[in-house]
Amino acid sequence: MRVRTGMLGLALAAALALSGGAPPLVPGAAAAGCTAGTESDFNGDGARDIAVADPEAAVSGAAEAGAVHVVYGGGRGAETFSQGSGGVPGTAEAGDRYGHALATFDHNGDGCTDLVVGSPYEDVEGHADAGSVQILYGSPTGLGGGPAALDLHQGKGSGNIAACVAEAEDWFGYAVAAGETASGEPYLVIGVPGEGYAEQERIGMLHYLRGSVNVGVNQDSDAVPGTVETDDRFGYAVAASPRHIAVGGPGEAIGERTFSGGVWIFGHTLRSSDDKPTPLAGIDQDSDGVNGGSETGDRMGASLAAVPYRPSGASSATDSLIAVGLPGEDTWTGEDAGRVVTLRVTGSGGVSQVADIHQGVTGVEGVGEDGDYFGQHLTAVNTAPGSASTAQNVLLVVGIPGEDIEAAGGKDSGGVQIVPLVGVPGTSDVWLEQGRFGLPGRPGVQEYLGTSLWASRHQLHVGKPYGPRADRGVFGIPWANLTSGGTGAVSAWRPGEGGVPAGGRAFGAVVR
Repeated sequence: MRVRTGMLGLALAAALALSGGAPPLVPGAAAAGCTAGTESDFNGDGARDIAVADPEAAVSGAAEAGAVHVVYGGGRGAETFSQGSGGVPGTAEAGDRYGHALATFDHNGDGCTDLVVGSPYEDVEGHADAGSVQILYGSPTGLGGGPAALDLHQGKGSGNIAACVAEAEDWFGYAVAAGETASGEPYLVIGVPGEGYAEQERIGMLHYLRGSVNVGVNQDSDAVPGTVETDDRFGYAVAASPRHIAVGGPGEAIGERTFSGGVWIFGHTLRSSDDKPTPLAGIDQDSDGVNGGSETGDRMGASLAAVPYRPSGASSATDSLIAVGLPGEDTWTGEDAGRVVTLRVTGSGGVSQVADIHQGVTGVEGVGEDGDYFGQHLTAVNTAPGSASTAQNVLLVVGIPGEDIEAAGGKDSGGVQIVPLVGVPGTSDVWLEQGRFGLPGRPGVQEYLGTSLWASRHQLHVGKPYGPRADRGVFGIPWANLTSGGTGAVSAWRPGEGGVPAGGRAFGAVVR
């Protein structure tokens, strides 16, 4: 991807739209019938809804065009959205993988949650895999019942997104994150890891949208650590809290060590010089205070998770905790066994390591083995954001898709590790596999459990997109079951049930 000379990083003027005719990211008035305050509540009725992607689903005969299934809480039915649906921009085409990335936030401030859908392999004006992102608006009648969907791709509309030219293999929308800043402003972060710049390919970049701001950031931006290099893939993973943004570049080379990887931390505070998020740090394994050493293929930053952190005695969550996955890390017990590093980012911008987590750490169950890829997928939760953060309410969930469950003969069955983000990781470690804590099924071959995870305030959502069809689905396990021996009912969303169509290829590959 190339950026038009002089345009990278321009702020969108307050009166201009993000995309032709679309409003900027500014809070609006609450809509009649929308009641804010519930996570992922697309129809605003106070009951949590769920969006389940099947990016490999065929649509109108187009293989892997992708679809997103939305199930409304309280027994209010289900809907399926794809680029073959009325009101959804574009046309379902083979390989688009609509739903490869999802995020939720209240974009227009009407009290109903809106759904962000990334399609990084969408062809744009003949450019293969240029990518697109859509925002489907919530309403009292559900998604699609409110304003027309907002369709974003590079080269369209205004601001930095329009200043960029859609080209092949940009992968715009490969990763997305959205939410509200500490001051209550909605924001959207879009990763474009295939973006090129000058003569470098796949250096990657980030689009940041908030209020009237529409800017782009890469390693060539002022005060951002590092230099742009081919295959950095900046923006491959993104995560954000109300105060901070984390960007992963797992292809970052440290010296001659290619794909060692790194992560960059920004504050939501905008610099007066260019309206870009404030760069705070660039972290790799050779950074002071970070465990380990940079090695080829570690892929630091391949996954990220972020939560607000309220220190003891503080009146609010002034800091953030950020988990960084290194799934290609070799440990003393196995190649590509993987590990996770957690960082604390203070309100003043200081960044320090909190913990080094892998299956060789005391108290963390299991042994790191070849090809486990511990940390390939991450999610985190603060179950009590209004309280001081503790080991009981701030939790990290680690996907280990290559884990072998030898007792069941399950090669690459996969597993999930749950550890506290505060205190010593091994003190309250929880191991999750099929057949435990109400998660149905039994470990089998190449089921890759841990490839789909999402932590809401009340449940851990575990997607099972692979393995026997009878076992496939998304399952919501109450946190009390996992952390304190609770026996609450496990929720289940499956193809062919509750209004969700039967079939599909990878139902549950992404959950929000």
